[in-house]
Amino acid sequence: MSRHAGREPGRLSRWWRRRSLRTRLTVIAATAIAVSVFVSFQVASELLELELQNTAENQLRADSRVLATDAERAGLAQIPLPPYSGSSRLVRVILPDGSTRTPAGQPALPPVSERAGRVAQGGVADLMESDDSDEDGHLIYTLRAGDGAVQVARVVDDSPINQFGFGMLMIGLLCVVGGALVGRTVARTGLAPIDRLTAAAERVARTRDLDADIPDEGGGEIRRLIQSINDMLAALRDSRRAQRLLAEDAAHELKTPLTSLRLNIELLVRLDRRGTLDHALPAESRTRLLNDLGAQVAELSTLAAELTEVARGDVSDESTELLDLADVVVAAAAQARSRVPDIKVALDLTSVWVSGRPAALQRAVLNLIDNAGKWSPAEQPVQVRLRAEGASAVLEVDDAGPGIDAADAPRVFDRFYRADSARALPGSGLGLSIVQRVVDAHGGRVTIARSARGGALLRVDLPTAAPTARITRRTAGEDTSAC
Repeated sequence: MSRHAGREPGRLSRWWRRRSLRTRLTVIAATAIAVSVFVSFQVASELLELELQNTAENQLRADSRVLATDAERAGLAQIPLPPYSGSSRLVRVILPDGSTRTPAGQPALPPVSERAGRVAQGGVADLMESDDSDEDGHLIYTLRAGDGAVQVARVVDDSPINQFGFGMLMIGLLCVVGGALVGRTVARTGLAPIDRLTAAAERVARTRDLDADIPDEGGGEIRRLIQSINDMLAALRDSRRAQRLLAEDAAHELKTPLTSLRLNIELLVRLDRRGTLDHALPAESRTRLLNDLGAQVAELSTLAAELTEVARGDVSDESTELLDLADVVVAAAAQARSRVPDIKVALDLTSVWVSGRPAALQRAVLNLIDNAGKWSPAEQPVQVRLRAEGASAVLEVDDAGPGIDAADAPRVFDRFYRADSARALPGSGLGLSIVQRVVDAHGGRVTIARSARGGALLRVDLPTAAPTARITRRTAGEDTSAC
């Protein structure tokens, strides 16, 4: 029994969720009207019953006072009682000995109650009581008169209330039907903008035409919903445009290394088939060609990794944690040295705590060091400094290279942008773009300026996450460990 009762709400809830919004509004409107009519009927019935009872009681009191006046004037035993005329008014005289007198032909009244007897004996002045002992209920008023009492009674008639209830029932049914029709009409009219919005969204999903904005109509919540969907479409347009540009730029950037790689491989294959490989390419030339092939493969691998990083955007499974940015910089410097053994990195670090994704931050620092390493002369190390300034962690990476031209500075963080002076250097043009994206995702800012050594100075500002401990780490030359 309890198990079945526990399933019913879930079943009703599932049925309700499967209904359309129009049906729900119609049912809600009809239910609201039905409840209102029922409550109104109950209140009106109570008020009507109370009013009828007050009227009947007042009438009984008035008739009893007239009868009591006649009884005191003529005496209880001699007061004339005209024959019963068939009205709903019934009278009775209670004599001192407890006997009663009633008009001839009048229907019998219920026996004199004990409380009415006390009125006749002078215990109380009057009494209003109802009696439902027989099929017809009576409302009886007893009034002290002389040595006894007089009673005036009326048969309780529920027909006015029943007629009123039947009328209210019919009106209620009409109101419920009318309410359902009105609710249906209101739902259809009110949901018309949503229907048009749904049709427009389905058209966009079917045609994949993100350039078709949904017309703004209605007001309030409907307008906000349309504006939100248009904003979403605009974001999708921007995302698709960015994907298309990324694919076009990637195809362009991949063309050159792939072409060079294909030509070198074809040369080796052609010479090998002719059997002239050893004569046409001396050992020194073969070594140089194989080194070029290795460098081109490494460049393609780097480009593929950076394209994957850019294509992922801000989507990452890596969780945010509280970390010491100095540890991230040390790890990035060690990774840069392992990739390019000839690079020299000088560290001047202060422990600064930030909230971020360790791998993403390490990739950004590594890109900064790699970029600086391409420009720094072999005898000049890349200088990396980390300190706290107010509520910011400041990371600076500078080199002793030629610096960045003022014309190139605004575009150094663009995807695939490479200055004319950097065309001959390895790289994809994505490193600094990844740096900016990672820094932006962590609520920071990256800027570029000229360093005191004449090269480029890239500065990263990140919000700190905890009071910084003043622990200084300095490393010069090729040593990237912390002291």
